[in-house]
Amino acid sequence: MGEVINVTRDDKPCYDIMFEDSFKKLSKAVEGLGFKERRVAIITDSNVGPLYAKDVEKELKKVGSQVFVYEIPAGEDHKNLETVNGIYGFLISKHFDRHDLLIALGGGVVGDITGFAASSYLRGIAFVQIPTTLLAQTDSSVGGKTGVDFEGYKNMVGAFYMPRLVYMNIAVLDTLPGRQFASGFAEVMKHGLIKDQEFYFWLIENLYEINERDHKVLAKMVRKSCEIKRDVVQKDPTEKGERALLNFGHTIGHAIEKARNFELYHGECVALGCIAAAYISMKKGLIETGTCYEIRDMFVPFNLPITVEDVDPEEIVKLVKSDKKMDNNCIKFILLKDIGDAFIDTTVTDDEIREAVKEILYFENGD
Repeated sequence: MGEVINVTRDDKPCYDIMFEDSFKKLSKAVEGLGFKERRVAIITDSNVGPLYAKDVEKELKKVGSQVFVYEIPAGEDHKNLETVNGIYGFLISKHFDRHDLLIALGGGVVGDITGFAASSYLRGIAFVQIPTTLLAQTDSSVGGKTGVDFEGYKNMVGAFYMPRLVYMNIAVLDTLPGRQFASGFAEVMKHGLIKDQEFYFWLIENLYEINERDHKVLAKMVRKSCEIKRDVVQKDPTEKGERALLNFGHTIGHAIEKARNFELYHGECVALGCIAAAYISMKKGLIETGTCYEIRDMFVPFNLPITVEDVDPEEIVKLVKSDKKMDNNCIKFILLKDIGDAFIDTTVTDDEIREAVKEILYFENGD
């Protein structure tokens, strides 16, 4: 592997995304950023820590003056300000200053929490993303969005804060549980649906290799997904316009996630949200009926749900209107003109949302 792509901001280099199949080049990369003989804190969780913290710690001891591991409880339930406070306390106790470094070793929750802590500790300390889930590698680690949930509402407190480096070790995907792997794939599929029809069809053509976790195919898939997100983020780093396209599937998806008390994985809810958004696009006459149901059916072989139980369409409408993506009381909905051609729409009605939710309700269509 050994490939690198650069993310720019304001047409200037901002950070690199490295694609590797081990952690062997991590110390050299961190040294190249200027952190030789600095304190390093690896922030990880109770799932990822036992698997990879020692390997990463060993590698970083080659460059850091002191390397610490701080483990947080795994799960969305702990993506809150209380966890961030714990990180602050740990950094203070270890005398971290603004020239030291944080490492986010884990999935999207760890990356978001660590990034937010980094953005606010001493008004900003550098951090590096080492994403260990497919979702984090292809989506949340790229673009500088950080944040935590607040009283059940996703990412209501946060900041745009860019990492100094994103280090992708594709080999860690081998230990990812099947359901989590599928969850991450929903974001990959989303990137094809909003921006790249050719990539969308490539994913379907390589279905077997992706599900078998062929490293060569996964590396190509992760890189392409990152390139799509990078291109969007570079044009709109703080989501004032086109970056909102990345929210395809998330408007209804986030509402389902909360309505089901986070029992479903994020990517599972995104898949359901994508199907609902495709249905609304069809009902508005933007895409063909066949395209809508093809999008729905193509989530199935990647082990993602296309129906959901125990959600109330009225509750989903209410939750959508509480989402941070609301703009002047308008719902910013991402719809499709075609596969690979998404746009921002502010005309979606409550009735259209209700109908779309009914379309994915298990007891409504019985499949």
